[in-house]
Amino acid sequence: MSHNDNEKSVGINRKQTDYSSSGSDNLIATDSKCVEIDNEGKGFSPSNSESGDSVHTLRPETLERGLKSRHAQLIAIGGAIGTGLFVGSGAVLVACGPASLFISYLLMSSVVYFVMQMLAEMTILLPLPGNGPLAFINDFLSPSFGFALGWNYWYAFSILVGAEVTAAAVVVEYWTKSVNTAIWITVLLAIIIMMNMTSVRFFGESEFWFASIKLIALTCLIITSIVLFFGGGPNHDRLGFRYWKQSAFNEHLTGGSTGRFLGLWTAIIKSGFSYITSPEVVSTTMGETIAPRVNGAKAARRFIWRLIFFYALGSLSISVIVSSRDPHLFGGAEDTSGSPFTIAMQNAGITGLNHVINAVILTSAESAGNSFLYAASRALFSMAQRGNAPKIFAKVNRFGIPVYSVAVSSMFGLLSYLNVSSASATVFAWLSNISTISGFIAWVTIGAAYLRWRKAVEYHGILDRVPYKSHFQPYGAYYAIGMLSIITLTNGYAVFFDFNGADFVAAYITLPFVAVLYFGHRAYDYYKNGHTKWLVEIKDIDLLTNLDSVEDDEQHYEIRVPKNIIQKFWYWLA
Repeated sequence: MSHNDNEKSVGINRKQTDYSSSGSDNLIATDSKCVEIDNEGKGFSPSNSESGDSVHTLRPETLERGLKSRHAQLIAIGGAIGTGLFVGSGAVLVACGPASLFISYLLMSSVVYFVMQMLAEMTILLPLPGNGPLAFINDFLSPSFGFALGWNYWYAFSILVGAEVTAAAVVVEYWTKSVNTAIWITVLLAIIIMMNMTSVRFFGESEFWFASIKLIALTCLIITSIVLFFGGGPNHDRLGFRYWKQSAFNEHLTGGSTGRFLGLWTAIIKSGFSYITSPEVVSTTMGETIAPRVNGAKAARRFIWRLIFFYALGSLSISVIVSSRDPHLFGGAEDTSGSPFTIAMQNAGITGLNHVINAVILTSAESAGNSFLYAASRALFSMAQRGNAPKIFAKVNRFGIPVYSVAVSSMFGLLSYLNVSSASATVFAWLSNISTISGFIAWVTIGAAYLRWRKAVEYHGILDRVPYKSHFQPYGAYYAIGMLSIITLTNGYAVFFDFNGADFVAAYITLPFVAVLYFGHRAYDYYKNGHTKWLVEIKDIDLLTNLDSVEDDEQHYEIRVPKNIIQKFWYWLA
């Protein structure tokens, strides 16, 4: 087999493809270039061609398409699984009870599934570098929505970096409190920034191994939970549903059935942090992945198993192995640095495993922070392409890394230094609340953009050219929009029972922030550019520019043929 045949067999296309705009003047075009990586690790750029300008033509700098299939698959399954599940779930368990925890994760999983499928349909049609959630909101709704949600996305991703570093610092304190928290925060932030300043191939490789550790660890923890459930631990204490019988639904804020319902609703709101922006990370990486249509569809299809196995079974495991009244849980009576899994292993008398679990949680926090900084920098990069941010943020270095975007986005990680003067649980709650609601608002607008995208597909008559079609649409979009809208509006209801200014700001500051950005841009667009339409017309939504070249490019990616049973399993997995 020749060298080129070998490349094609693993899904690498060396064909130079022109992604330049060729649309008519009234179309919204996406003019993207990408850099692909050859077998020697060197980048080469697609060919360019000059074309006429369009009203919303984008001219991004080059991004590196260096993520391989295995990178994309592991990021889809395990990427962005961070401290929300490992640590934040403990706070939900303490406040709301085991049944509320499990049901909330089930319900939120169903919402996030549809968000991922909507993004997958839109992304896989035109999987170009920089063409992701922000592009869809901008191009299918309006530039004003794109401006407002772009900055919302950016600061949500950026704040999540601080939230993950905060939780990571909590985990470190489990071993020692003799070292100042600021030192651990500095080290953790430095590692995340360093990983994002290197080639996207290094990002993909690091996330591949981080995700592998998380998936193996979570699988082992779920199996161990089953063993403890049936009394197979060293102390032979059969747990069963003992803690559910104590109090399946904790009363929250008030007593009786109303209090139990409020506990469940609070759990639904708080559980969102475990999922927030993870569909966007998968969508964003699709454009920088080799054979994006093939690998993107594969990643999107597997996302549901991530939701079922790791979030649903993970939350069920937590609910049966540790009591919601345990004072060592994160956010519990003693406010100690305890993950539910760590506390459960201690209670079961399994020595040493608690330290292994904490090490895994620390790795997960770094991994999630790494993913969120990656997504934040790409969000800022995408806005700079459209003129919604200073052009300097669209500049990339010779490795295809938007270094200025990475640098500015990482500054929000400094919020984690609030740990030095405030309780860790309090800081984590502030940062997670702000970022979670930002994510909910973004998901609502993604749903709206998706519905208009479907209409544009029908208008242009290209339904048969849509390579990935999800189930239960458009009803899934309506369900997601409805649920997320209600959750967003009620997320801070608890502050009205016992008003607290800091909690109120954390719960609702994002709503006026997005509104001011939207109407400010809308006024500017009206008075400066004379644009009177609130939404882009369906006929002006361009889904045709670059579609031919993407489809042509796809034809040159041949299916990998396994030579033995080991390769067959590996190609299926990654």
